[in-house]
Formats: sequence, C-alpha cells, structure tokens
Amino acid sequence: MKELAYLNKFLYKYRYKLLPGALFVILSNLFAVLPAQVIRLAFDLVNDNIALYQLFYGFNRQTIIHQVFGNSLLMFGMLVLLLALIRGMFLFFMRQTIILTSRRIEFDLKNEIYNHYQQLSLSFYRRNNTGDLMARATEDVGRVRMYVGPAIMYTINTAVLFVLTIAAMLSVNITLTIFCLLPLPVLVFSIYKVNRLVNLKSEKIQQRLSTLSAFVQETFSGIRVLKSYGRLAYVRMGFNTHSDSYKHESLDLVKTQALFFPLMLMMVGLSTLITVYVGGLQVISGSITAGNIVEFIVYVNQLTFPITSLGWVTSLIQRGAASQKRINEFLKTSSEIKNPNQHIQLIEGDVSFKNVSFTYPDTGIKALNNVSFEVKKGTVLAIIGKTGSGKSTIANLLMRMYDVNSGQIKINNNEIKQINLEHYRSQTGFVPQEVFLFSDTIARNIAFANLQINMPQIIKAAKDAVVYDNIMGFEKQFDTLIGERGITLSGGQKQRISIARAIINEPKILIFDDCLSAVDTQTEEKILKNLFKLMQHKTSIIIAHRISTIKNADNIIVLDNGSIVEQGNHTHLMALKGVYSSLFKQQLLEEQKK
Repeated sequence: MKELAYLNKFLYKYRYKLLPGALFVILSNLFAVLPAQVIRLAFDLVNDNIALYQLFYGFNRQTIIHQVFGNSLLMFGMLVLLLALIRGMFLFFMRQTIILTSRRIEFDLKNEIYNHYQQLSLSFYRRNNTGDLMARATEDVGRVRMYVGPAIMYTINTAVLFVLTIAAMLSVNITLTIFCLLPLPVLVFSIYKVNRLVNLKSEKIQQRLSTLSAFVQETFSGIRVLKSYGRLAYVRMGFNTHSDSYKHESLDLVKTQALFFPLMLMMVGLSTLITVYVGGLQVISGSITAGNIVEFIVYVNQLTFPITSLGWVTSLIQRGAASQKRINEFLKTSSEIKNPNQHIQLIEGDVSFKNVSFTYPDTGIKALNNVSFEVKKGTVLAIIGKTGSGKSTIANLLMRMYDVNSGQIKINNNEIKQINLEHYRSQTGFVPQEVFLFSDTIARNIAFANLQINMPQIIKAAKDAVVYDNIMGFEKQFDTLIGERGITLSGGQKQRISIARAIINEPKILIFDDCLSAVDTQTEEKILKNLFKLMQHKTSIIIAHRISTIKNADNIIVLDNGSIVEQGNHTHLMALKGVYSSLFKQQLLEEQKK
C-alpha cells in the first residue's frame, strides 16, 4: 500500500463524491441483511402453525387458515422483493459515484503523467524506450483505475457486509456464530500467502508487457527498413518470443489466482454444514428456532460473494500497487533541466560559448572540450567538421536540451540557465538533423510553432523553403495529410517543410543542423539565397557537412574531436591551408567526379 499512497491526493480531491458512495454501500448492505430476518419470520410462521393447519383437516376452517398462510407468505415475499429493489437502487448509486470517480482519477493521473513526461529532459528519453513510456501511461494507469474503482468499492462493500451480517448473527446466537466463522482464519491465512505470489507475478507481467509494447512500437516505426532487408520473418520470431513470455507469465498468475476460488467455496460449504449441524443441536435444546437455522444459512450464503470476490479484489490491489510502483518510478524522476526564471524577456540574439565542455550522461562520450566562440546579432556562424566532432551537440546545448558540464553559454549576456526556457525556445527556430513531422496536414506541420498563423504566412514560408512547388503538386496541396513521421514525403521535402516550420514564426535565433543534406545543389542554392535574406537582423547558426552550404557565413568554426581547430571566414580558412582547405578540396574533387 506504500506505493498506492500516492493516490491519496486524488481520493481527497474527490472525497465529496466518494463519501456518498460509501454511504450508498452501507445502505445497500443494510437492505441485504434484512431479507434474512424476513425469511426467518416466514419460516417460523409456517413451522409454528403447520400443526394447526393439519388439525382442521376436512373442516372449512382449514381453507381459511390456508388463505391466511398464503396471504402472509405473499406479503413476506413481496417484502423481500421490495428490499431487493431498494438494495439494487443503492447499488446503482454506489457504482455511479465510486466507479465514475475512478474514471476521473484515471483522467487526472494520465494527464499528470503526460505533463510530467513533457518536463523531462532529452537524456530521459535516451534512457527509456517509447513503448515502456506508453505502457506506463496506458496499461499501468488502467490497472491503477481498477484499484481506485472496483477494488475500493468491493473492499468497502465486503467490510460493511461482514460487519452487518456478523452483528446480526451475534444478536441471534453467539455460539452458532462462532462455529459458522471457524473456517475464516484459515481463509485469511491462505489469502495472505497467495497475495505475495500475486504481487511478484503482477510486476513481472507488467515488465513483460512494457517489453512487448516497446518491441511492437519499434517494429512498426521501422517497417520500411524491415521490408527492405527482408527481415519480417526474423522480427515475427522475436514477437512470438516476447508474446510467449508474456503469455506464460499471465498463465502463471491465473494458476495462482485459481487457488482462491475453490478454497473459498470449500470454506463457505463447510460453514453451511457447521450451521446445519450446530444449529440443529441448538434447536433441540430450545436455544433457537428452526427459522434461525434458515436465517444463518442465508447469512452464510450472503457472505459467499464477498469471500469469492476477495481474491479478485486482492489481485486488483496487488496489480494496482505493482503498476503504481512503475508509474511512481517515472513521476519521481526529476528533469536535469531546471527553469527557475518565470520572467519573460525579449531575446536580442547575441550568443556566446565560453570554455564549454560537455559529456553525454547516458553514454559517457565527451562531445565538447573547452569550446569558445561568439555570434553577434545579425551575423551567421557556420560549424563544420567530421561526423562525431560535436556539431549537433552545440545545437542541443543552444536549445538547452542538456546543460553544460563546465563553462558558460550566454544569450544577451545572460546565462542560458537563468533565462525563461519556454519563452527562449519560442523565439528560436530549430531545424534538427533528424526531421520529425507529425501525422497531420502539411499546413499544420508548417504552422506548428503557432497555429494562429494565417495561410498567406504559411505559403510564404513554403516558398522561402523552396517547397511550395512540391506542395502544389499534391492533389490536396497544403491539406495533404502526412503519414507517420512524414513517411509519405521524400527526405528533401521533409527537410524543407521543417525549414519552413522554423522560419515562419520569425524567430530571433535560427539554428540549422545539417538540414540541407537531402536536397540537391541547385535547390540548396535557392534555399540559402532565401535564408540569407531572412537571416538579416537575426542570429543564425548553420551546421553542415558541405562547404558549399556555409562558405558565405560571416564566421566558420571547424570542429575536430569536440575542439575548435580552425576559425574564420571562408577566405581566411582557405589561406590557412589546413583542415578546412583540405576538406574543401576533397569535396570539390568528389563533385568533379560526379
């Protein structure tokens, strides 16, 4: 219950809905106990007057006695039916309060998890796969809902029914009550033992389910690669392996749970036998009436459902606890990226790195080593270097996806850690190396930064990114729906739509992380021509592999193994005849070969 204590704040929030539900539970069980007493009165009426009925055998008075008996039994029957209807009404109200409240708690918990996910840093998503994240926000929350709904409802119902029933039994005969309840300690001990097994197996099942969900999500995301390499049969075998593991764990849990129900029914049957035997002795001694035996049998059978459901409820609680434990693991995870400043300020665009070093926390790879540079407002900085030299790391640090290990990054002479993060990012246009488009229309993808942007602005951004003609070639043009991750578009089209998305909001800082690698040289020249016009009065950082992309930049940084080895404009770097010059000649030679 330690893990489930996290949910107490939701139970407190909806206390005014849960408290009436608890009241309806009490009332419904009160009307569940009363019919046993009515049946006892009816049985005693017949038992006490059957001799009188037989005494007048052959006389007209016997017909009158039969009629009185019939009307009395009919009245008792109608009373039992009325009590059942009233109980049913309170059961309906009970479900309408407690079960509906559990759905509201489920809604709140899902939103809390989703909002928390959004606050976590990029390193968190590097450490955890998408399938596991989804499983905790869906499957695990669903099992937690079964705890705050049916489990709590039936627990209260069982407790109240036990108290009322046992109180009614004790009021009739203490000795008979004790003998009837003798099997209960055995049942409680058995439940305690089996519960521990259920808890362990529930955790294993959730882990298996997360692994299976992650495998399926990754398979469908990479379906094009799988088909291209003809590895569908291999992946199918992997799915069967994960699915079989989940099946075996689930069957193992079901086998464990199956021990509950026969055991409980046996205990109930034993209680009935004891009731008849001990009750019969009590009737002979004159302590109780025969109607009391019938009353006790009704009480024992009334306890059948709570007892048989006890195992199911216990399983719900244990599985809910296992799921909440998994949810708590992520909810207790705090983001390494803090946003202490809530003050909104306008970003002018001056950027500076001062002795910045950074090592990726999840891999331990040192990406940057003592890097320093400045970018003034209205100028263009280009960054070039071999794969793995640290170019994209600079972009990630500028977007504050990570915080530096040492050194400082300043924006407008303010340390980036002290700037309102959301507002800073809203004034920055970023085109990542790995383009991501949403399953939506082209227009909404371009206007993603601000959905209030009008259509003329969207068209202008598309033209500046040299993707307008491609879009107009589609049947539905800007209303064309893009497949998952933009799978229906070419690599170049995705990159250009991503560029349009970055520039449409007229940001103060523009960061392009190798965003023209999938376009041809002519298209690249058109895009750069448009971009350099847009970059005026803005701070721009272009990361590229091709020198043709960056040769017109105001300043160029050459990175190697996380350090700056050369810096200057194109003419200066060519005159140095170093790394940059060598790279330029190599690329020029490759172009001539083509």
